[in-house]
Amino acid sequence: MPSKQQLKLLLIQIRDDEQTRQEELSSFAQFCEVAESQFDIWNVFDQPHYDHQRLADYHAVLVGGSSEASVLEPERYPFVEDIQVLLRECLQRKLPVFASCFGFQLAVLALGGEIFHHDQDFEMGTLPIRLTEAAQTDPLFSTMPDPFVAVSVHRDSAYQLPAGCINLAETGHCVHALKVEGAPFWATQFHPEVDRAILVQRLSLFADKYTEGADQLRAVLDGAVETPESNALLGQFVERILLDEQPA
Repeated sequence: MPSKQQLKLLLIQIRDDEQTRQEELSSFAQFCEVAESQFDIWNVFDQPHYDHQRLADYHAVLVGGSSEASVLEPERYPFVEDIQVLLRECLQRKLPVFASCFGFQLAVLALGGEIFHHDQDFEMGTLPIRLTEAAQTDPLFSTMPDPFVAVSVHRDSAYQLPAGCINLAETGHCVHALKVEGAPFWATQFHPEVDRAILVQRLSLFADKYTEGADQLRAVLDGAVETPESNALLGQFVERILLDEQPA
């Protein structure tokens, strides 16, 4: 078993904006409680295809979000298919995976599920999320409060999960967390790597994409709260899954 300092992680980024690339890397490192230097980056905007043999170099794969692409447009974004293939390869290898937001949607598609688009009435801000009964025995979610609050900003959603997936958390709008049965593979529609401060910065940067103007943006940001429980999930993934340290 490696030490935390020995972990080598692959972060798949779907970011075309340089500022957000660095912000996302920093936030994953912060909430995983590891150094940024322990991550290698595959940014699909720079390199659409990836050598799967390199997966042997890593203890886990993490997938981030995107404000520039859609999983429902593979003809425009060919890396959508490439990431799905890589996620299925991770499953075959039993390589631990944690995917958030765009990564969650890719995981649902990779496993045979469906994603639906919303032009209006989509989730945005810090939201209360309910646990399902299955979460009570999950290695990561069993110690989460019910409900917990998390950052969620997305136009694309899953209403149900493909066969072989366990629904761990949801809102009245959509499914918010899954685990693949028999594999160390988790994905969340919400952002465990984003806290209130990052939400404010990111929504302000991409306001034209997600909001209908300054008034809506101000209302969402004024209503945003801190999200410590959801932010702790990444550290728990590292400790409980990669380092096999069980909660007291």
